[in-house]
Amino acid sequence: MSQGILFIISAPSGTGKSSLIQGLLQSKNLCNIQVSVSYTTRIIRPGELHGKHYHFVSKKEFQIMIKQESFLEYAKVFSNYYGTSRQSIERMLFSGIDVFLDIDWQGAKQIKYKMPESKSIFLLPPSKDTLYKRLRERGQDSDIVIANRMEKAVDEMKHYSEYDYLIINDDFKQAVNDLKTIITAEHLCLFHQKNKYNLLISNLLKR
Repeated sequence: MSQGILFIISAPSGTGKSSLIQGLLQSKNLCNIQVSVSYTTRIIRPGELHGKHYHFVSKKEFQIMIKQESFLEYAKVFSNYYGTSRQSIERMLFSGIDVFLDIDWQGAKQIKYKMPESKSIFLLPPSKDTLYKRLRERGQDSDIVIANRMEKAVDEMKHYSEYDYLIINDDFKQAVNDLKTIITAEHLCLFHQKNKYNLLISNLLKR
């Protein structure tokens, strides 16, 4: 069985990252893909499920996990912690499952340092106007919050060049196809093909 690949995906809020990942998971042409579920100390919100959206734990439990070095990366956002389980990721990859990790550029930097073989993807909107429109259409935030999100988005987008791949999310279907292409290309690279077909290659090279 070949090893799964860890894909890191980052994008500013409103770029459509979550929708693209869901579109990828629903594809009939791909299998053995899962999205990593992070740990958090924040309060569970209406409609959220433990183990599906997040693993909800207490701050004491989270701090114990930090001391045990259980996280590939973690961060404190305002008063809550968020982290990615090392054991969970490694177990899925060892089982041949590709894992998508939805995380910001700071977390991505930590993951790439600890798992340099992982592949990173950054999503950009087709324009600032489109990004602003998408944030407005959510109907969830005030003008002040949207303005702050736009300002933060610019800071986040400056880190696009630190990633292996770049996708412009203008046309949804095309963006999903781009994600599929990246996955296919990575599985066809020499490292993974050599591991997958090691016996075949050995037999072919025998005199």
